[in-house]
Amino acid sequence: MSDSTADGHPAAPTLRERFLAFRDRLVSSPAFRDWAARFPLTRPLARRRARQLFDLNAGFVYSQILSACVRLDLFETLRAGPRTPAQLAPALSLSQAATLRLLEAAAALGLTAARGGGRYGLGELGAAMVDNPGVAAMVRHHALFYADLADPVALLRKERGGNNLTAYWAYTANPEAAALPGESVGDYSELMAATQPMIAEEVLSAYDIRRHRCLMDVGGGEGVFLSAAAARAPRLRLMLFDLPAVAERAAARFAANGLAERARCVGGSFHTDELPKGADIVSLIRVAHDHDDDAVLALLGRVRAALPADGTLLLGEPMSGTPGAEPIGEAYFGFYLLAMGRGRPRTLAENAALLRAAGFTRVEHRRTRTPMLAAVLVARP
Repeated sequence: MSDSTADGHPAAPTLRERFLAFRDRLVSSPAFRDWAARFPLTRPLARRRARQLFDLNAGFVYSQILSACVRLDLFETLRAGPRTPAQLAPALSLSQAATLRLLEAAAALGLTAARGGGRYGLGELGAAMVDNPGVAAMVRHHALFYADLADPVALLRKERGGNNLTAYWAYTANPEAAALPGESVGDYSELMAATQPMIAEEVLSAYDIRRHRCLMDVGGGEGVFLSAAAARAPRLRLMLFDLPAVAERAAARFAANGLAERARCVGGSFHTDELPKGADIVSLIRVAHDHDDDAVLALLGRVRAALPADGTLLLGEPMSGTPGAEPIGEAYFGFYLLAMGRGRPRTLAENAALLRAAGFTRVEHRRTRTPMLAAVLVARP
């Protein structure tokens, strides 16, 4: 609805807008907040809102406690069973007092849990971290992100790029990315390989890949998504397109996994090079949101040109506006991509519009089990 009438006068506020204005006046009133905290029916809500506001304020501390646990391999140490602070301190290279402080803080966050005899074991969230290398890798990686967020106002005001994350993702805004040596792509390739399995599980559970004969993963990194697809579809042939140095790493992984005979790796830049033909389905997994609209539209056009008339495009990544996952799409990726220097989180509708602009006329949303991790669009010419 427009915020002004045809003659330029402000439009009358809607019933919802009037209600929200009333709500805002109430919540911003110290007297009302004091009453709500004392009144039995509103007291639980008031306490919950106060806790939510405090958690927002203390969130950085919580994440640093998690970081300390990961860096010290605390969860793996506790995997063998509960330990006392005295037993854990030597393994963590901490004093007993510092060990107890960390254990108590982690217990408050559900990462550890107090057991009998002064011992601490894994909490529910800590147990979920065991054998979950993707999450642990992201926790370690976030040190760079936190450094870029040290002054969020400065980050918002400056020109995009030139940050720690810009340097980490070596191909960002680099017209010579195809010439990057192996040492320049190693760190981010390993991070993507560690975190890709949980995304691959979401995407491949939402779409049955067995109906296809050849899958090309564009921007496919070290081939983790293709390896997961190969396990689900034993007759599927594999193609991977990524920067030459990354494609070499993928070829080595395919060889180690016994997939060399089924896989073909092609090096190049999808910003400047045509994509190889031969696949009846192309996947873009966590690729589109890393790039600005014009670059994504050009890439989708190259994908369309590489596909046969009956081909399929599979686009999977976290998307903005996903119900229940708004903090991931709007907050996390909004600022992560800002620090990275390009790209933006897009809604399902925005991605579908880009697909149609590139020549895909049939676009379908496939629901995933964990929308926070990825949403899936299936597109056909």
